[in-house]
Amino acid sequence: MSSFRLRPCFSLVIDSPAEDVREQIVAQLKSDGARCDVKTFPGIVSLYIPEAEAHFWSPRLSVSIDSREDGGALLQGTYGPDTNVWAIFVYGYLLTGSAGLFSGILGFCQWKLGYHPWALWIFAFALVAAAGLYVFAQFGQKLGAQQTFLLHQMFEKAIGRPVEIR
Repeated sequence: MSSFRLRPCFSLVIDSPAEDVREQIVAQLKSDGARCDVKTFPGIVSLYIPEAEAHFWSPRLSVSIDSREDGGALLQGTYGPDTNVWAIFVYGYLLTGSAGLFSGILGFCQWKLGYHPWALWIFAFALVAAAGLYVFAQFGQKLGAQQTFLLHQMFEKAIGRPVEIR
């Protein structure tokens, strides 16, 4: 289960009503003595690695379950890190993107006006930092790949069919 996406995901349509699907998933995961923690909210099921086995890069699976007009359910799942880890990357990209945007604009203006474009150095650093964040995220994804595969297998078993990840 290797992906170059930051957060691998899937989408699946099931013919049963959404609430029945949610109850089936939760019941199946809890009855099998599954090796994951399950948290459920209306329309959402989240699978976590138990705290005893979790590490910094441990993934979680969040599945939203929406009703369809035909009476079926649309399941949309996303694999990702813990909320704190995800926040580090969101803010990291926000900061590097903002620094890159503004320094790029300033550097281009400096260059067009004939001044020394020192801001382009900041722009280059922001590009390198963004690439570094991406590589760091891929590294973490690889460290959590085995646990991601485990969560995926448990989810497939709970719904009784294979699921293709995009």
